Amino acid sequence: MADAATPSSNPARKRAFVILAVVVAIIGLGWLGYQWLFGARYVETDDAYVNAEVATVTPLTGGAVAQVRVSNTALVHRGDVLVEIDPTDARLALAQAEAAYASAVRHVRQTLATGTSLGATVTERAADIGRMRAQVSVAEADLARARIDLNRRESLAAEGGVSGEELTSARTTFAAAEGNLAAARAALAQAEAARAAANGQQAANDALVSGTTVETNPDVLAAKARLDQARIDLDRTVVRAPIDGVVTQRTVQVGQRVATGATLMTIVPVDQAFVDANFKESQLRNVRPGQRAELTADIYGSKVVFHGRVVGFSGGTGSALAIIPAQNATGNWIKVVQRLPVRIAIDHQDLVAHPLRMGLSIDATIDTGSN
Repeated sequence: MADAATPSSNPARKRAFVILAVVVAIIGLGWLGYQWLFGARYVETDDAYVNAEVATVTPLTGGAVAQVRVSNTALVHRGDVLVEIDPTDARLALAQAEAAYASAVRHVRQTLATGTSLGATVTERAADIGRMRAQVSVAEADLARARIDLNRRESLAAEGGVSGEELTSARTTFAAAEGNLAAARAALAQAEAARAAANGQQAANDALVSGTTVETNPDVLAAKARLDQARIDLDRTVVRAPIDGVVTQRTVQVGQRVATGATLMTIVPVDQAFVDANFKESQLRNVRPGQRAELTADIYGSKVVFHGRVVGFSGGTGSALAIIPAQNATGNWIKVVQRLPVRIAIDHQDLVAHPLRMGLSIDATIDTGSN
């Protein structure tokens, strides 16, 4: 009976092997067809990492730290208070600037009032000159009359018609008239000099305030600028977050004296993270900006897929941009396939649903057939 069953079982086994071979062939052909039609359009790498444009928090004014309100890993929003610097010095500087500004305003107002007073002085000096000129004219007339009177008496004195006393009196009157004229002319010169001085003072005063008001005067504007700077310096004693993100690398402590520009902490904008994927140069033949990409992170596993798009390419490979670039001009050179960083922007909604942190490992796949 065993011999009778053998012939019937051999054909069935042969048919099973044939069917299996056909199935394997179909699967193989299907895989080859998929690779030919679709597989070649995808390039992938596991040499990719999360990155972000971090913000370094530095104070814009120096001083002793009075309070630190955040610690590492804290989530902050733009405008949140991070650090408070002792504002005592800044408040004193503000008070001094306010006093200097008020003094500048008073000085300009006084200068404007002085201009009005100097204008009146110039008018007064002009009136003095008119009066002095009139006195000179009177003195000249008196001198002319005294000269005529003296000449007449001298001619009469030669004939004995005038006594010596009258002649002496005439000479005295003439000398007094000459003195009065000289005094009048000196007073006129003095009045003209006084008017010139008043004009000079008025011109100098006008140069300080001409074409300006109290608010637009240069001295007031300079004092106002110093006052504004003092207010800004006081406001800068409160250090605020420049962006939304997570605090990391906090180095500042309460009581520490910090200088302008010193690094206090770093804020990582986790909702604006991107991926730097290092593809082999041979994989980038068909990669273009704007193409779609799919990303998976080890922290979430393959079930969570991030979507993104190619943003651009780095300006050089990692070895070319290294501190000590590779020197290939040697007789023992061996070609090594280089990797070029490709930046991929991640969909914001995916980041909100599954936040990433800088430095996390990523598997990146780019669809070179997409737009």
